[in-house]
Amino acid sequence: MTAARTNAAGDTSPQHTARAPHSWEQARSTARAAAGQPLPAVPRTLADALGHALAEPLTALTDLPPFATSAMDGWAVSGPGPWQLAGHGVLAGETPGPLAPGTAVPIATGAPVPPGATAVLRREHGAADPRQDTLYDRSPGPGPTPEGHDIRPLGQECRSGEPLLPSGATVTPAVLGLAAASGYDRLTVHRRPSAELLVLGDELLHSGVPRGGRVRDALGPLLPPWLDGCGAELIGHQRIADEPGLLREAVGRSPADVVITTGSTAAGPVDFLHDTLRALGARLLVDSVAVRPGHPMLLAELPATADGRARHLVGLPGNPLAAVAGMVTLAVPLLRALGGHATPEPCRTTATAALPGHPRDTRLLPVHGTGGEATPLPFGGPAMLRGLALADGLAVVPPGGVPAGATVEVVRLPGH
Repeated sequence: MTAARTNAAGDTSPQHTARAPHSWEQARSTARAAAGQPLPAVPRTLADALGHALAEPLTALTDLPPFATSAMDGWAVSGPGPWQLAGHGVLAGETPGPLAPGTAVPIATGAPVPPGATAVLRREHGAADPRQDTLYDRSPGPGPTPEGHDIRPLGQECRSGEPLLPSGATVTPAVLGLAAASGYDRLTVHRRPSAELLVLGDELLHSGVPRGGRVRDALGPLLPPWLDGCGAELIGHQRIADEPGLLREAVGRSPADVVITTGSTAAGPVDFLHDTLRALGARLLVDSVAVRPGHPMLLAELPATADGRARHLVGLPGNPLAAVAGMVTLAVPLLRALGGHATPEPCRTTATAALPGHPRDTRLLPVHGTGGEATPLPFGGPAMLRGLALADGLAVVPPGGVPAGATVEVVRLPGH
């Protein structure tokens, strides 16, 4: 919790007055609600749509497949065998002529099935006699190849006009493939929220090993790919010294939809973020969260831009794992909502061992999960990243902990 601090004029800022922290669930809900309506819809080519959210449902522009195709290499056959071989074969991209009853023609996977064909006989199941131009069915099983065998019928996957994905779905590589197969060249998506990262602190080194009482900046490398992974467009990345004027200028001049800061969220001698927000006329929406690590995180509404565009600031604690807790609690819900992404259903799994909790607050604990189970990992302190590097999620452990075998919510990490 942030203690009250007094400014030079002797006034106690309302933003600094001690108050009950938000619960973890309240903080995430507040961050989502702060976004308001998603950012405007824009057209994007398929090459540029990755990571955006669909602004309208994806509807099939064609039947898939658009014509009956062969599911295997082999022969298209008409009627029961044996068959008289006819023609030189059908390749993908060709338009075959009709197939007469009692005949067969070689066919490649994905090639259109000739009109009149009743099935496809797999190459490994056919025996051709070149002397008599005859094809025999050697399929295993009690009977001949059934009608329709290894033919993908027209519209098997979808029909033209059929809804494929709802608005709010994230455009993944698989979605791009589906959109292309369905006939799309462009998609209507929500604009990605812009973000600027301000890494604060004189104690941070940017190369080499820690020395002279200073430590390496771990968040500068960690956060940009995470921001990209949750749908943000990083438009700036600055390192700001512990000087209030520099911080105030950087936050005030940032054009980003969301400013992300690291450090300076508590009430230490060089923690200037609260004073900066007060000087800029910002409105605090979340000022500390009952979560460990990361409780001195904050969310503020910044003054709007000259054209009326809303801006927000997410203040992350400076300790690495605490900052990650701030990301999943405040930054990710805000950015995903701004980008129009649907809120995912909570991921729940089974704890393989007891998950220790905090007496009063929610705890976010690095876990490794396989097969619907969550196994706690060591090195979960606020300044540690070793456990996080092995984790694929953060278990949301309520006050008091979770016994082995109980169900627990797990927040997935980027890349998993």
